[in-house]
Amino acid sequence: MKNVFLFFAIAGIVAPYYFIFKFIEANNWEWSTSLFFQQINATPGMKILNADLTVAATTFLVFIIYKRSINALSTKQFLTYFASMFLVGFSLAFPMYLYHNYNK
Repeated sequence: MKNVFLFFAIAGIVAPYYFIFKFIEANNWEWSTSLFFQQINATPGMKILNADLTVAATTFLVFIIYKRSINALSTKQFLTYFASMFLVGFSLAFPMYLYHNYNK
């Protein structure tokens, strides 16, 4: 099972960055934050997915902050999950957490 979590952590890096690449490619190799947010909120279906992901990622963030506050996570572990949330996304941070804590 631990290898499954590793697979999802790797997929959690590859998939988002693939679609970021496709977004930039479709926009003549230029990044536009306003266009990005306009497109991801274009339909009610996308708003559902955004709300779901926002709640899940925020819940995980609160969880790791709590775990750090009771010394159940080292500072290094906390910073690893925190940085992965904001540099890549929940798609990396959560599988990485599960991978590191599978046997605990």
